Amino acid sequence: MIRHHGVLLTVLFALVLTLLSVSAIFWEFYKLNKQQYIDHIFTKYAVIIQIYKENQQRQSSDVMLEANLAVYKLFLVKDKQEENSIVKDATILKEEGIKSVKSTLMLGPEGLYRKNTVGKLNALMLEDESTIYFKIQTPVGSILIKDEALEPYSSLNLMYAYSTIFTIITLSFILILQKLRPLIRLRKKIALFGNGDMKISFRTNNIDEIGLVSNELEAAREKIDNLLTARTLFLRNLMHELKTPIAKGTIATQMLDSEKQKKRFTSIFSRLEALVTEFALIEEVTSVEDKSEFSEYRLVDVIDGAIDMAMVERECVSVKVQGDVKVTLNYRLYTTAIKNMIDNAMKYSPNQHITILIMHNELCFENRGERLSHPLYYYIEPFTKDNPSKNSFGLGLYLVDSILKVHEQVLAYEYEDGINRFIFA
Repeated sequence: MIRHHGVLLTVLFALVLTLLSVSAIFWEFYKLNKQQYIDHIFTKYAVIIQIYKENQQRQSSDVMLEANLAVYKLFLVKDKQEENSIVKDATILKEEGIKSVKSTLMLGPEGLYRKNTVGKLNALMLEDESTIYFKIQTPVGSILIKDEALEPYSSLNLMYAYSTIFTIITLSFILILQKLRPLIRLRKKIALFGNGDMKISFRTNNIDEIGLVSNELEAAREKIDNLLTARTLFLRNLMHELKTPIAKGTIATQMLDSEKQKKRFTSIFSRLEALVTEFALIEEVTSVEDKSEFSEYRLVDVIDGAIDMAMVERECVSVKVQGDVKVTLNYRLYTTAIKNMIDNAMKYSPNQHITILIMHNELCFENRGERLSHPLYYYIEPFTKDNPSKNSFGLGLYLVDSILKVHEQVLAYEYEDGINRFIFA
C-alpha cells in the first residue's frame, strides 16, 4: 500500500520535515532574540545603581532618590507588602551580582587616610503583569523599582514572520499535491484499463506534463481499441467465411464413390471444422471484457458438464470433489478448460484415465504418464506439442491458460511418482 503512494508520501514527508526545520530555526531565533532584548534592557540597572550609590554616599532622603529615579521614569515601590507580593509572583528575567567600592576617610597615627570597603550588590530584573521591575539587594537592605518606560519582550513580529513563512510553505505543498491529484486519477484509470475496461478515457484538458501523458495514453488506447475491433471483426468474418466451404465440402464428400477418399476428405474437413471452432473459442476468450456473465456454480456440476462435452466414458474420469464446493465463473469457458484437460489425459496417458480432485483448495488433474519434456510455458504457447502425429492442433493448454487468466488463475504443473499433475491455482 505504501509503495502505491510513494510520491504522495514523499511530498508529505518533505512538507513535515520542512515545517519542523523552519519551526526549530524560528524557536532558536526566538530564544536568542529574547535573550538579546533582555540583555539590552538590563543595562539600565547601571543607571539605577549609580543613583542609588550617590544617594547612599550623600545620605540623601528617599524623596531625592525618588526624584532622581523619576527622571528616568523609574518609581520606587514603597509598600513592603506590595514589594513582597511582586517578588513572589514575578518571573526573574536576569540576575547579576555587582561589586561596589565604598571609600571612607579615616584618622590614624600617621594622619588622615582613605579606607576602601568592597561591598556586593545583587541586581535582578523581574517581570510581573507586563511590567518590568528592578530589585537592588545590598547587605543592609533592598529596594524594588518599577520601570514604566520599558515594555516586556514581545514576539508578535517574530510570530507574524513565522506564520507568514509557515503559510507560504504549506500553500506551496498544497499546490504541489493538487498538481499530483491528476496523477493519482491517471493511475486508477490505467489500472481499470489493464483490467479490461477498454472504454475508459484518459483525455484531459490539462496542458501540463501529466496532461500530455494522459492525452498520449488516450491516443494509444484508441489505437489499441481500433486494432482489437479490427482483429475481432476479421476473425469473425474469417470463421464465418470458412464455415460455408467446410460445410459444402463435407456434403460433397458424401457423394464420393471411393470409400478411402471419402474417409480422407471427411477427416480433413473435420479437422478444419475443429480448428475453426477452437479459433472461435480463442476469439471469445480474448474478447471477454467484464465478468457480467460470471455466476456461482457447484464445481461438480461444472466438471460433469466438461465430461459430457469431452464425450468420454464416465469410468475414465474419477471425480473426488465435494458437492458443496462452489465457484464463480463463466460456465462455458471453464467447462471448456476442464474438457481440454480431460482430452489431454485421454491422448497422452497410457491408461486413458484422469483423476480430478481438490488439493490445498486448488483444482487438480492427475494422470499417469511420462514427465513433460519441456517446461510448462512451452506448452501454453499456441501450436506447440510433443508428438506431431497426435490428432491435436497444440491449442489445448494455450486455451486452458487463456481461460484461467480470465478467471484470475494460473496453470501450474507437478510431476511425482509417475503422475502428471496439472493445477488450476
